[in-house]
Amino acid sequence: MGPWEIVGALALGGTVLLTEGAPTHPTPDRLWEQVARHHVTTLGVSPTLVRALTASGSHPDHHDRSSLRILASTGEPIDPDSYLWLHREVGEERLPLINISGGTEIGACFLSPHPVVPTRLLSVGGPALGMAVDVVDQAGRSAGAGDVGELVCGQPWPSMTRGIWGDPERYLDAYWRRIPDTWVHGDWASRDDDGYWYLHGRSDDTLNIAGKRIGPAEVESVVAMHADVAECAAVAVPDPVKGESIWVVVVPKVSDHELDDLEPQVRSIVREHLGGSFTPARVVVAAALPKTRSAKIVRRAVRAAVTGEDPGDVSTLEDPSAIEAIRVAAART
Repeated sequence: MGPWEIVGALALGGTVLLTEGAPTHPTPDRLWEQVARHHVTTLGVSPTLVRALTASGSHPDHHDRSSLRILASTGEPIDPDSYLWLHREVGEERLPLINISGGTEIGACFLSPHPVVPTRLLSVGGPALGMAVDVVDQAGRSAGAGDVGELVCGQPWPSMTRGIWGDPERYLDAYWRRIPDTWVHGDWASRDDDGYWYLHGRSDDTLNIAGKRIGPAEVESVVAMHADVAECAAVAVPDPVKGESIWVVVVPKVSDHELDDLEPQVRSIVREHLGGSFTPARVVVAAALPKTRSAKIVRRAVRAAVTGEDPGDVSTLEDPSAIEAIRVAAART
């Protein structure tokens, strides 16, 4: 977001407001106080941040938001509850919600709605200007309407990453060697009959349960429907029978609430909505999830915490101690 947000806004004569610290401290309404005080016009958030705000009891309606013209969301696929909360509670059903997808290595975005075009629930619009993106199957063929496939780009763009410093093979392995002459972005995507595009999570985070594949975002959206769940992360854990099984780490809305029944209830709600194959093998209750400073959940760190593996580089985490807390909770439950 750095080059796009800072350079782009300043080049167009805009003002960029950067804020530091936790968005829910000292009060859950800190973000809305800043919007009112500085007359923010375009507000960008992540789905993780939205879930944190709703869980903390944030009240956007207690503050003046008349300056807002556009809401934006990025970082991961947004769940229906977070989307509707932004649309109704923050945007008063009058503001366009620009749900975009790109990446640091893109320097912009692959998919984006436009404020002058009608949006659709959870949609990321369509190809951004100048982006030759497609949804393809494992053989590189364009997927049909409604089919989930890999999000790819078939032509170069001005801000494309040209390599990884000191590690050219890693760059080629990450983006170019899965489908010849095609940039494979690592996201599952689909498009409907009307041309609206949707994201379904990272393809490298895919859960493969007894040969059936599902994105963690699909599991997490169902778990988040539980009234006592503030946020959650679904990860794949090695299983001697299925190959992989699903573990879900949940953060409850009230930590001292009676939670003895939470695991069977979470398992039940997933079974009801996704089927028995995707019922979590374990539900771990934790105080927090490992996140980056931009509020993205780091699922590889969650997986490492429950499997005992090395989580790798944790320098970008806001609170690395969350990994050990999950590890302890997983060993206890």
